Amino acid sequence: MGYSFSDIEAMVARQRAFFRTGATLDVKWRIQQLKKLKRAVIAHGQEFTDALHSDLGRSAFEGFLCDVGPTIVEINEIIRHLRRWARPECHFSGLLCFPSVTTKVYKMPYGVTLVISPFNFPILLTLGVLAASISAGNTVIIKASSKSAACTAVLKNFIAETFPPEYVTLVDGGHDVADACLAQRLAKIFYAGSPAVGKHVLAEAAKNLTPVALELGGETGNWCVVRKDADLADAARKIAFFKLCNAGQICININQIAVAEEVAEKFMTMLKAEFTRQIGDDATQNPEYPQLITASAYDKCADEAELYRDRIIYGGFGNRENRRYSPTIIFPVGIDEPIVQHELFSPLLPVVTFPDSTIDRLMATMAEREHPLAMYLFTNDIRWAKRVMRTHQYGGGCINEVCIHLMVKGVPFNGTGHSGMGAYHGEWGFREFTHPSTVLIGKTRFNLPLREHPYNNKLKMKLLRWFEK
Repeated sequence: MGYSFSDIEAMVARQRAFFRTGATLDVKWRIQQLKKLKRAVIAHGQEFTDALHSDLGRSAFEGFLCDVGPTIVEINEIIRHLRRWARPECHFSGLLCFPSVTTKVYKMPYGVTLVISPFNFPILLTLGVLAASISAGNTVIIKASSKSAACTAVLKNFIAETFPPEYVTLVDGGHDVADACLAQRLAKIFYAGSPAVGKHVLAEAAKNLTPVALELGGETGNWCVVRKDADLADAARKIAFFKLCNAGQICININQIAVAEEVAEKFMTMLKAEFTRQIGDDATQNPEYPQLITASAYDKCADEAELYRDRIIYGGFGNRENRRYSPTIIFPVGIDEPIVQHELFSPLLPVVTFPDSTIDRLMATMAEREHPLAMYLFTNDIRWAKRVMRTHQYGGGCINEVCIHLMVKGVPFNGTGHSGMGAYHGEWGFREFTHPSTVLIGKTRFNLPLREHPYNNKLKMKLLRWFEK
């Protein structure tokens, strides 16, 4: 089904009218909707994993591990704590406001929200974000990715069966549909995807002064640093696992490795062995190995690999028919070469070497570039690693681990600069989709004349200075 501008406009108008009824303000009602969403996700789990296999070649296990399961966990977390999160805060107004000493902060929904979800985790980054928005009391229009067509088709039926369109609705289609959505006077926009499209979303939102949350991949990619004192076997195992996941099509995946030259050859041997152990000699023939989302994505990956053909030490081949390209190590690569200056979103893995004694210079070079969404450090020098994590700009990350910071309850997932703005997951998602409204509750008796004219009163000035200490 195609959507005209007037179709989208009518959807927004229906949702705005429903929001104004006040039905979504009741926290008990929101929890009922979240429980309904959870039951529906569980009931349609097989359809989701089948669609993920169709679009991305992901096995049922990986589809549940990375998309369906985390969605259920996210909804459970919101249901469990929403009453506390939504409770108005009570603050002492201060003596200057006497006798009106009580101030409330109400957690108010924005209204009609737009969620633009990506192809790489089409279930989690649609339904997980939906859960955050409806937990805050909003209505939601979802623009799902046209690239993950099977998942979008399943999601469209899923949403239509679960919620009335004036509350939650999903539209499919290409960039024209997305632009029609962005042109509306919305209350909040959430977009997950590339920095280039993120700039476009932000520019369109600015026309209506619509607040935006962006979850982006990072323009110069996510670094993984392996120092000479690291547990190399552990690092190789974890890095290989993560790079195989979704064939590298993950916003927080390792884009490039920087490994201390003192251990580089040894580490390369271990990393190659781990890839082979986990996926076999030919990943392109392994049914558990995911595929690239489109033929053009495959061609982009293969073409970039060809530019570094003479330095490929592992992989470097693929099967265009099934869109699987092998995990590919490119070694060595200079820190200023093009392949480490942009987000890859593929199974290519360039490796930069550095003398371990120059680690601070390396980190300074990384800091000068656009902020990544994730950073990973492998080292036994935990004091150094913590100092780096405290002083650099990035979304989130791990020390001697990969990716699982994403799974921790109660903490934000977010980027900064070119890797995004805003935060979500758990309470942070609830906060992202609410705006705090401060309300002072005034008294009608015992009001002081301090703020009223005339001001040429020495006692008033003394009291004012005392109150403001």
